[in-house]
Amino acid sequence: MDALMLSRIQFAVTAMFHFIFVPLTLGLSILVAYMESRFVSSGDETYLKMTKFWGKLFLINFALGIVTGITLEFQFGMNWAEYSRYVGDIFGAPLAIEATVAFFLESTFIGLWIFGWNRISKKAHALSIWLVAVATNLSALWILLANGWMQHPVGYVLRNNRAEMVDFTAMITNTYGWLKFFHTLFSGYVVAAFFVMGISAYHLLKKNNPEFFKKSFRIAATFGLISSLLVFFAGDFHAVEVAKTQPAKFAAMEAVWDTQKALPYNLLVVPDVQNEKNSVEAIGIPGALSYLAFHDSKAEITGLKAFSKDNRPPVLPTFLSFRGMAALGILFMLLTLIAFILSLTNRLESSTAFLRIMLYAIPLPYIAAQLGWIVAEVGRQPWIVYGVLKTSDAVSKAITPLQVWGSLTGFTLLYGTLALVDIYLLTKFAKKGPEADLSSILRPSKGQEV
Repeated sequence: MDALMLSRIQFAVTAMFHFIFVPLTLGLSILVAYMESRFVSSGDETYLKMTKFWGKLFLINFALGIVTGITLEFQFGMNWAEYSRYVGDIFGAPLAIEATVAFFLESTFIGLWIFGWNRISKKAHALSIWLVAVATNLSALWILLANGWMQHPVGYVLRNNRAEMVDFTAMITNTYGWLKFFHTLFSGYVVAAFFVMGISAYHLLKKNNPEFFKKSFRIAATFGLISSLLVFFAGDFHAVEVAKTQPAKFAAMEAVWDTQKALPYNLLVVPDVQNEKNSVEAIGIPGALSYLAFHDSKAEITGLKAFSKDNRPPVLPTFLSFRGMAALGILFMLLTLIAFILSLTNRLESSTAFLRIMLYAIPLPYIAAQLGWIVAEVGRQPWIVYGVLKTSDAVSKAITPLQVWGSLTGFTLLYGTLALVDIYLLTKFAKKGPEADLSSILRPSKGQEV
């Protein structure tokens, strides 16, 4: 393999591994902040135990997420120097804001939250975790606005063989970036909801701290149901934006080969890439695909044959990833609805089969999130900046395949070790359950009400 393919594989490995941690951080920070707020407002020690238990798992995930995120940015200089030179004037701005504003806020208040127990007032302590949650989500916003610009570049001019920013407002109000942000954000909330429900289900099956884990499950089920519905609506608007700004990607997502109007949505499709057609198209809903693309059942959808072969994305991985993500999204709405109803009617403990389903469903939102990124990034090919810079022109000219093999092997070994550490720590503390004695936290100390 050449340096280009190896660099693409390396970035895919590091980005996908990093994104194992990101969605859980986004959602679990909100849930932990809510739990601590309930403790402050009600004085119920169960919510304090919940804050400590789920907060510990949040911190493990948060720490490893930071470590894996740092290496991503190194690759822009190592493997993608031509990309950095060409668009650094634009891409660097949101990343700099993310680092100097969001990450600074996040790291400051996570420290206050960790070491502030029994040293600052309860309200101030709860506020610190809310600020962590806000900063975490704000960090995602700036990164996704940067990625949104790569998907749909706006507010720039080509000058001196570089893309230079001329309208910062256009970049930060880019519709594509905002839709991508909300879609990613809400999917992270679903990940956190299933994480909490799955661990709660494990303890409920073993009858450990039933009241504690029933409350945890109910909070997560409510959060998950709302989030899964929001993912559906955000995804719908995002698909419309993709059809408008990246027609080749949308055609690959749905395996549309010929440009047509009033296209049906076929539930069963088997693409035949070699012959540029679908060998199977069955169970069609008239006009539904055109409606999904443009909210108009008679709209015209541009087919893949309208683009030259070297400007088409890889069809099969894009198509399969999109179908898998969509199917899992529907499953999440169904499971969270059942979870919400069982929690509300106090039938959760007796529903052992459903609890087992929720335990084994923990990985599913992670898989859906990864499939979503495959659609976004593979579906954008052959462009690294859509319509502006091709991936083949963005790789560093000075690197050799042997050098990339070395860094790829190193990253794989490092990330493999971190994965084992993460799984070990999360499993260990998740099985352990909540702490029984919280007297040291509840005991007032001098200066607590500062």
